[in-house]
Amino acid sequence: MTLHDPRITGAGRPVIRQLDEAAINRIAAGEVVERPASAVKELVENALDAGARRIAVDYSAGGKVLIRVTDDGCGMTPDDLPLALSRHATSKIDGSDLLNIRTFGFRGEALPSLGAVGRLTITSRAEGHDAAAITCTGGRIEGPRPAALSRGTVVELRDLFHATPARLKFMRSDRAEAQAIHEIVKRLAMAEPTVGFTLTEAGEDGPRVILRLDPEPGDLFDALHRRLTRILGADFTANAVVIDQQRDGFHLAGYAALPTYSRGSSAQQYLFVNGRPISDRLLIGALRAAYFDVLSRDRHPAACLNLIVDPERVDVNVHPAKSEVRFREPDAARSLIITAIRSALAGAGHRASTTVGAGAVQAFRPGALPERPAQATLREAFAFQAPAFQTPAFQEPAAAPRPAGVTEAPAVRAPEPVDTPPDFPLGAARAQLHENWIVAQTKDGIVIVDQHAAHERLVYERLKAQMADHGIARQALLIPEIVTLSPPDAGLILSAAADLAQAGLVVEPFGGGAVAITETPAILGPVDGAGLLRDILDELADQGASHLTRARIDAVLSRMACHGSVRSGRQMRPEEMNALLREMEVTPNSGQCNHGRPTWVELKLHDIERLFGRR
Repeated sequence: MTLHDPRITGAGRPVIRQLDEAAINRIAAGEVVERPASAVKELVENALDAGARRIAVDYSAGGKVLIRVTDDGCGMTPDDLPLALSRHATSKIDGSDLLNIRTFGFRGEALPSLGAVGRLTITSRAEGHDAAAITCTGGRIEGPRPAALSRGTVVELRDLFHATPARLKFMRSDRAEAQAIHEIVKRLAMAEPTVGFTLTEAGEDGPRVILRLDPEPGDLFDALHRRLTRILGADFTANAVVIDQQRDGFHLAGYAALPTYSRGSSAQQYLFVNGRPISDRLLIGALRAAYFDVLSRDRHPAACLNLIVDPERVDVNVHPAKSEVRFREPDAARSLIITAIRSALAGAGHRASTTVGAGAVQAFRPGALPERPAQATLREAFAFQAPAFQTPAFQEPAAAPRPAGVTEAPAVRAPEPVDTPPDFPLGAARAQLHENWIVAQTKDGIVIVDQHAAHERLVYERLKAQMADHGIARQALLIPEIVTLSPPDAGLILSAAADLAQAGLVVEPFGGGAVAITETPAILGPVDGAGLLRDILDELADQGASHLTRARIDAVLSRMACHGSVRSGRQMRPEEMNALLREMEVTPNSGQCNHGRPTWVELKLHDIERLFGRR
């Protein structure tokens, strides 16, 4: 500030002024309306709160020039329209209880904020009343006036941020803003599968429908299954397990994908609380923890989950965009997510994603035709999930002299025929190829099993079951390791001491900010106590809970399983191969190894016939 700043009085102190309503609304708009997609979110949520069954969203230039949301909800009367443009005026709550919030909106800030930074027109008609329209431009209200509308509400926002042109400089390209709008509508459509949505882009060549979703009939899971199939594709729903579990007043419902249907990013993680799309560290961390021993660190699970809880047990008023929540019992919410997903994945048994088989079929195809870009993208996406198959170049090799006394080893080890019931999911073993791949015959195809990866998972699950039965053995330290921390960090570690003790790590206070490590998990061997505690502190700060010690124990078990399993290159007898297949069929998570890679691939007869041009 300079001496000539008008905000400074002659006495050298700043002057306190009351901001006018227009400035207040523009400031509020900076929190509520971050970008065009934020405006779409607020308007669509208002339509859902109004009981709309069909919602149409039109936009132009990524939402910067035009956003129009049309719904068939209850509408507003001419007397309601001026109130709708007043700050903190809402029909959602009466202000007496801010914890029992059962609607998307409740602050009454969206419409006046939009009117403060753009040209806003609302046309609405309530049953038994005439239609009316009202306009708000830069905070100046005109109307209401008579209008023509059969039912519902039409909210049209033009020239977003025209009143605050500096905000336009921070907008991304039209394409990026349009993609953000598309993502917002997708998330809200997942939350409300019984509501129809239409997303249309108004361009120079006329309107173009980007997304059209009709209302889905049926119960919650049937409607959600069809809605997810339309939005995420049939591959997701074909490779997902149903999540439906209740505990301690929490209900988790939705779909979680198999580990072998993992993604390279977290883009297909959709989390909701009471139908509200959120991005919450607690829930994201719980989802990651549920998959931690079936996925490698560079892969991400796909899921669409809705956590339903009494509104009084969750606070949604902790973020201006309402994208975060705070639970009264966060540990209960986290525990339910982890146990529900793990239970569902374990119930899937030996099941693996269908994309693995599709990738294998694609890899078998001759490479005579040039690969299209879309095929290249799919190939890269499935490269992690499917074993790499090489198409042999079937050329007659030149005859070569064989050294005396050397015989040619057979390429295929064929077991004796085994009378195996044809309805066994993994069929009957028929051959072992290159001492690593078990080929089994099923009722309608063949199964190829990676013997090392499959047995690794079986041994790992046995070790985990043994540890669960007998507990985690602890090794008492002759001399406790003293770790000096700051008093807040020491308090945080000690608050989690009971959970750490269950994982085999015993921590006790040692005065001031120091703690003493007296016992460590025996299976870990020598432990860097100070480094381990600091890693646990980082996890506690990030997620509110730590499973790092147990994760390290599971990592040791995984390494033990790897070294103790059937190695590649070992010839197996027919009875051994069939015993492996039968055990896979009854073992949880046997469809993928400890790193998330598939343990088996199925090729249907019709796929094989297509490879040979017979279909």
